[in-house]
Amino acid sequence: MSTFTLVVLIVIIALIFDYTNGFHDAANSIATIVSTRVLSPGKAVVLAAFFNFIAAFGFGTHVASTIGKGLIDLTQINEWVIITGLLGAIIWNIITWYLGLPTSSSHALVGGYAGAAVAKSGFSVLLWATWPKGWPGTLSFIVISPLLGMLLGFSLMVLVYWLFRKSSPSRVDRLFRWGQIFSSSLFSLSHGLNDAQKTMGIILAALILGGMHSAADPDIPRWVVLSAHAAIALGTLTGGWRIVKTMGSKITKLKPVGGFCAETGGGISIIIASIFGIPVSTTHTITGAIVGVGATNRLSAVRWGVAGRILWAWVLTIPMSAGIAALCYLTVSLFQ
Repeated sequence: MSTFTLVVLIVIIALIFDYTNGFHDAANSIATIVSTRVLSPGKAVVLAAFFNFIAAFGFGTHVASTIGKGLIDLTQINEWVIITGLLGAIIWNIITWYLGLPTSSSHALVGGYAGAAVAKSGFSVLLWATWPKGWPGTLSFIVISPLLGMLLGFSLMVLVYWLFRKSSPSRVDRLFRWGQIFSSSLFSLSHGLNDAQKTMGIILAALILGGMHSAADPDIPRWVVLSAHAAIALGTLTGGWRIVKTMGSKITKLKPVGGFCAETGGGISIIIASIFGIPVSTTHTITGAIVGVGATNRLSAVRWGVAGRILWAWVLTIPMSAGIAALCYLTVSLFQ
């Protein structure tokens, strides 16, 4: 198979992954606004898809550069590593989507990419840059992003309680029903900003391997940027209703004010990470923010059993997707 054909195949599979990322992670953007009944599921999905797409304009591509050039030594891999890495991530995404678990598509991608690369060239293929770049930043933010989301969600909720302590519950509810449209849009923008760039990074790596783009060139081709955002927006339009139910009501019951604080806290956390080029899990971050908001009422308001089940799925994501991708690569290598 020619290099050009392999690169085209990678682009197609990467955009399919981006699409599955959209429908898998649609819940992150719309679960709170749907569960608080501010918007119907249909309207919420359209709103999320729109802001997923416009994140393509004017926000930089730092995360894409990290994925494309900052995690794996491209001189030690080939196109089949990228293809089987994507397959590992897609298979794990489908398994967790079927089970209704809000695991991280981002970490499935990172795990799959690393697993296939290690299967080919050993652990020396992994690049260990100075924190917060590369693997140190990516791995540390598995813990930092949900904690930051939790802290911001909790702090915003406490601040809102204090600012509106003399207002009637009905007035607060009316105000934050409008506020939640803003916060949901902010979170959808941050989701598109961070997650679509991961697919861009994979396509960038393929273009560099195929000799179609210079590793020294900091700019990413415009068609790569637009196609990645279009794919994730289309996936979001498809929705992920099994996961919406888990995110929106099983972890903790939310009112519009709680939804506003969770989405704002989660969105700010992801935008901060994106500025530094760190690929983070939007799923981890919004779940942490929802837990932080729930904990302002009382710790028993958080359904820790469900949160624990989700936590185990998070812990398993990188090793499971890495294992699946490594198996895919070893299988493919038998026929090369």
